[in-house]
Order: sequence, then C-alpha cells, then structure tokens
Amino acid sequence: MAPQQRRVRTRRPALVVATAAAAVSAVLASGPGPAVASPVPVPSATPAWTPGAPPTHAPSAMPAPTSGTTSAHPAGGTSSEASAQPAAPTSTPALAPSAPVPGTPAPSAPAPTTSVSTVPAPAVAAPATTAPAAETPAPAAAPASTPRDTSTPAFGAYLDYGALGVARIAQFSDWLGGAELRVGHTYLPGDQWRNIEGAPGFLDVWADWRREKDDRMLVLNVPMLERNEEGVSDAEVRHLLQRGAAGEYDHHFRALAERLVALRVPDTVIVLGWEMNGTTYTHRCGPDPQAWKTYWNRIVTAMRAVPGQRFRFDFTPTRGKDAVPWTECYPGDDTVDIIGMDSYDQPTGLSFDEQVTEPLGLREHVDFAKAHGKPVSYPEWGLFRNGDNTEYMRRMLAWMDEHKPLYHTLTDYCPHGVWLCRENPRASEVYRSLLYGRTDDRTPLPALPLPAVPPAGSTAPVTTPTTPTTPTAPRVPAGCSPLGLGGWFGSGLGGGSCAGLDRWPRHR
Repeated sequence: MAPQQRRVRTRRPALVVATAAAAVSAVLASGPGPAVASPVPVPSATPAWTPGAPPTHAPSAMPAPTSGTTSAHPAGGTSSEASAQPAAPTSTPALAPSAPVPGTPAPSAPAPTTSVSTVPAPAVAAPATTAPAAETPAPAAAPASTPRDTSTPAFGAYLDYGALGVARIAQFSDWLGGAELRVGHTYLPGDQWRNIEGAPGFLDVWADWRREKDDRMLVLNVPMLERNEEGVSDAEVRHLLQRGAAGEYDHHFRALAERLVALRVPDTVIVLGWEMNGTTYTHRCGPDPQAWKTYWNRIVTAMRAVPGQRFRFDFTPTRGKDAVPWTECYPGDDTVDIIGMDSYDQPTGLSFDEQVTEPLGLREHVDFAKAHGKPVSYPEWGLFRNGDNTEYMRRMLAWMDEHKPLYHTLTDYCPHGVWLCRENPRASEVYRSLLYGRTDDRTPLPALPLPAVPPAGSTAPVTTPTTPTTPTAPRVPAGCSPLGLGGWFGSGLGGGSCAGLDRWPRHR
C-alpha cells in the first residue's frame, strides 16, 4: 500500500516454500490453526472453541499479529509516517486460527469451561515446547439471522504468503460456516529478480489449490522492480523505470509467465506494480509516470506473448490522494483488464461517506472503471486507523455487494483483520455474520486447457530469497517541510504535514 497514513506492512514473502506438499502436511499435522478472532453468538448447545496446540511448522515470514497503530503487510512496504515502519519478518505468528481439521480424532480432554454463548478470542501460542494434543472444536452453528445472498462477489482473505496461507483457507471457511472462499491471494518477493520470476517451488502449493476447482481464482501481486522495499531514491527509480520502458527487464516477466503456465494456472490475476501512486515501493509511478506506463505495457505484452497464458492484469492504486493522482499512472485500456483499489479504514476520523466522496476515492474509482469498461476489485481492504469500526465493516461489505467487484480479499492480521487478529471483536462479528455460509451462484469458469508436460527446467532447485531489507525512516520529499500538525490533518499526511501539499502521502 502506498503511504496514505501508511501502516507498516511486511506482508511480502521473505522465504520460498521449498516443498509445498510437505509444508501443507506439516501445517495440518500441527493441529488447529489460529483461534477465532471475535465473539460471535452461537447456539448454547454448541461447545465453545478451545485454543489449538502451537503449530510445529517452520517459521512463517508473516509477522505475528501485533497491537498498536502499525501493522504488517504481506507485500511489505513502508509508510510516509515516521512511526510506521515495516519490520523484517522473523517468526511464526503468535496467533493461529483454531478450526477443525478433517480426520482429526474426537477430543479426549475434559469439556471446556468457557461460556458457550460466544466464541472466545484466539489464544496466544505457547512457547516452543512439546504441546498437548488440542481439542477439536465443534463447528459453530450459523447465526440466527444469517443472510443467504447468493449473488455475492468472489471473496477471500490474505492469510499468509505460502503453504500456511493455503492451509488456512479451509479453516477460515469453517469459521464462516462453510462460506465459499473462491479467491487465494499471495505476493511474490521483490528482493531479487529471480524471485520476481517465481522461484521454483514457491507457487506450487497455490497452483495446486487453484486447480482443485474450476471457479477458483489465484491473485498474485507482482513487483515491477527488484529491491522493491529498500528506499531507493527517486532519481534511481526514474532511471530504473526508463530501463524497464526500454525492454531491459522483459525476460524476467516472460520467465514468470512461463512458470505460471507450467504450473497450469494460466488464468492467474496479476496485480502488477500495486500502489504505484504512493512512495513506498521502488515500482512507484511518481518519479516518471510516462516511463512507468510504458514499462507496464511492455511487461503485459511480454507475459501475454507466452503460449497458453490467459492472465488478467489488475491496475491497483491506493484510495485517495497520494504522491501522484493514480489516474496519471493509468497505462491504457489495452493492457488493463481490472481496475482495483486498496482501501483501508483511514485516516483517523474519516467517515465511510468521506471515503466514498473524497477525490480519487471509492466513488471515483467505480466511475473511472465504468467509463473504461473494466470490472473493479479490492485486493486489499480492512480496518486500520479508526480501530474496531463496525460502521466501516458493514458499509464496506455493502459497498462491494452493491458494486460487484470481480473479487475482494480482506487483509487478515492486526490491525486490519477479523480472524487472525483479536483486536477487532465487534467488527469481526459483523464480518462473520454478514458472510456466514455465503456461496457464489456464478457459473463455474470453463475447465482450463492444461499443458500435458511442464516446460523444461520447471523442476529446478528451489531458490530461497533473502529477507527484504527493512527501510529506515521515510524520506521527506524534496521541497517538503514537516509542519508538525496533529490530529486528522497531520495523520492524514502520513504523520507529518508537508508545506508542499502537491505531494499528499495519505495512506496507512
């Protein structure tokens, strides 16, 4: 996300999954995942969920859910806000959702003493010691007033970048009463070109999940440049964009396209160069919008030239004003299939109505997409600066039901989430009650014409990327003097107001 009051986000994967199947097995063998994130009324006959045993899988690159005003981001990135800086992922999340795993034997432990009227918040994982077997909770019954709208858009949640994220999809669905999560969402590392190409083994588990059902959708955020979170200067970014516009990096994206086709996921949705209108990522548009647009077009052309591909390219800025208006970065209808928007509940004090009507906000996004004949999407959305905000949660879900995006994926960790994060119990209850048991009535997509034999070289050894470097304090734009204003105005400018208001970094 771009720096509109930016949150700390180290969501970008830092490690490649060496063996996808083994990783999933390890996750499921470790016992139930993170416990339920919010109290949701359930019938009194249903026993309360109990914390699962600490997972024994290898450490995940997704940071543990935290408290406070900063957050982690699976794709990584920094804020214009000096107090919100991404920390390099170091350990397995402290919280893991608790959900029944098929085939788990009936619990032998004493019945839980927790009240049966609500589902408890997730428990903090115990230290890494031999853990007792966890009880298998009974599935929660549907809330009495559960809506059964069968015209809901395809949806999902970001739950982790690797095999753990895939394993959690079924658990998250169980928490939602069997609601159909048709969307799997992950990110490529942006540290080195070899990982932007899709290191062998990294995407396999996601491809396996996608192929299990014809109507599923794999959404993949793809950086446009390496060193994507390393605080590269505007001058260097301009030079890199111009090199990309000249075709110097085309071969990296052909390699990615070939890998996705070899994995038999040729219809992957590519969220290319997301949040380009901000200042967080090296693939930002601001230093040279014309070169950025030319470079985008070259990437899309290179990937579409690979035989067997059916990719859809999603142009996804952040909501509202930022370093540059996102409309100035739009590369053209020929190379854009979807017009997305990353939209979190921020800045502090901004109502949902204002998020709709602000310049370059939700309304302008929908109108722009309609004018260009494109569907919309919301690859990243969730709570943030306004805390456990039930109004935002209710209104955002209603907005998406009204405008029917191609898909939407909630960012599910603190402070944005509702399942892995226990800081938002009231909004979590709203989310769960509105999506409980939902299915999608769309006609399944045609079966994929799958290649019979993967291209040569697709079984090369797994390459492990380095952990993305955590940027230092954000750079103040040239000609910009911090004014030290507080309140919504100050926070809306990324934690420090700027005398040069032509650059308005107003994001998480």
